Amino acid sequence: YTPPMRPYYITTPIYYVNDQPHIGHCYTTLIADVAARFQRLIRGCGTDPSRVFFLTGTDEHADKVVTSAAQHGFSPQQWADRNAQAFREAFAAMNCAYDDFIRTTEPRHKSKVPGYIERLMASGDIYKGDYTGWYDAGQEEYLTETAAKEAGYKSPITGRPLIRRTEPCYFFRLSKYQQRLLDYIDAHPEFVQPDARRSEVLGRLRPPAVLNDVPISRPVTDDPATQWGIRMPGDPAHRIYVWIDALFNYYSAVDTPERKDLWPADVHLIGKDILWFHAVIWPAMLMGMGLELPRTVYGHGWWVSEGMKMSKSLGNFIDLAKLKAYAERYSLDGLRWYLVTQGPLGGTDADFAHSKFIEVYNADLANGIGNCASRVGNMIEKYFGGAVPPRGGPGADGATQDWAARCEAAVSAATAAADTFDIAEAAKAGIRLVAEVDAYIGVTQPFRLAKAIDADPAARPRLEAILANCAEALRIAALLLSPTMPQKMADLLARWSCTPPANVPLADLARFGGPHSLKPGTRIAKGDPLFMRADPAEPAPGTGA
Repeated sequence: YTPPMRPYYITTPIYYVNDQPHIGHCYTTLIADVAARFQRLIRGCGTDPSRVFFLTGTDEHADKVVTSAAQHGFSPQQWADRNAQAFREAFAAMNCAYDDFIRTTEPRHKSKVPGYIERLMASGDIYKGDYTGWYDAGQEEYLTETAAKEAGYKSPITGRPLIRRTEPCYFFRLSKYQQRLLDYIDAHPEFVQPDARRSEVLGRLRPPAVLNDVPISRPVTDDPATQWGIRMPGDPAHRIYVWIDALFNYYSAVDTPERKDLWPADVHLIGKDILWFHAVIWPAMLMGMGLELPRTVYGHGWWVSEGMKMSKSLGNFIDLAKLKAYAERYSLDGLRWYLVTQGPLGGTDADFAHSKFIEVYNADLANGIGNCASRVGNMIEKYFGGAVPPRGGPGADGATQDWAARCEAAVSAATAAADTFDIAEAAKAGIRLVAEVDAYIGVTQPFRLAKAIDADPAARPRLEAILANCAEALRIAALLLSPTMPQKMADLLARWSCTPPANVPLADLARFGGPHSLKPGTRIAKGDPLFMRADPAEPAPGTGA
């Protein structure tokens, strides 16, 4: 008896509705999508959200939502509605299959947040006082004196001068949790990933560093911007600070009778710029509420463009229009493959360079899975009328490869990588299996065997076994590649009449020669190439060239 796996719950940050979706938002959501698809595949749970749950959404109670709405002739709610829809459309364009999209203006979130604050008040973790500090109006956050000084008293993001101000507010006793957080992270190195992010957090937690209590509310004034948000319980003259309101989304979305078993989250996937809120302030709040901490907070790096930091002034910003242009020319799955396998998940920044995109696309997709599937399909069509031949017994191919062991190793590698959130490696396990099939074809040379059949009757069973092995190994490779390239791999598996059932775990589904294998006589349709080879000299999509 194998006990069932506990549910898998992954989140992205919730995105500011004042932003326009770009590569950063799409990348984070895509990685979460691929991680969730891998877990659904591993578990064989289909789209059952009680087994694998993927949450994304929008953060809508920022001051600048009010000011931007007024500038465009909208109410704050209308502006939030409009821009939240833009994120939904962006993620749909990337084929991200989330289970829920939460908005902080929704009653299901707004109604719960005051109760969470009351729990922190009851534990003595919230008190009222005055806060003086350096405020970054563009980011709607205070910087410590040290951080403000290091930034030259300018916003590290916008470069605009910071504002020195004092205001009454409620504080969260973050200082109370410094040693407890330090002990927890030391005991659970997987809690903050990758390693560079954990070192960064520990460097700010270890003595002589001192954690200060953090403001969690803002006073409500006649300024309409200060009236937008959730009020402090028992004190409507204060509203809950947008960052605190936003963090609660991860819990409020699953704080329901039917979803309660999903907590704690397995992965909070974020960009490295918001690591402190997620790796220090949020877990301290959870400790104060008596809730389990998420298993991993993963802070990925950023994208640069053609070796340079992205900026609107340089005109090198990779927005949704440019991503769509790449998807239109090279297929959406071609774009997904590049982002997932070449992105900044390991912590360092990554370069979206056109020449590198073409190199990876041609090597892995056009010349890799695309060409290999075409070769095998064409040979089965040419030599066996498009029907999968019998595989024969062990050694029937005349070679020494143990394909059952090779495929099992590929599945194990992909599963282990997915479980440790090395999503790029999980994706590459499938393409490495494709490379093994290519190498096997090079060694066994089935096209030469086919020519020798008339003179050597023993050549036919060898040819049958070789091509049956190739087709079965590619079936398994397609399964492993399907979380990253769901459309193209579904197309290939459908052509080969082996669309997998959704309710069978990967270990069983991908067993070489097992119950779900390609059976002799199965029809394989050739179809168009999965990926057309790209010309390295062609200009980048969306350049107008």
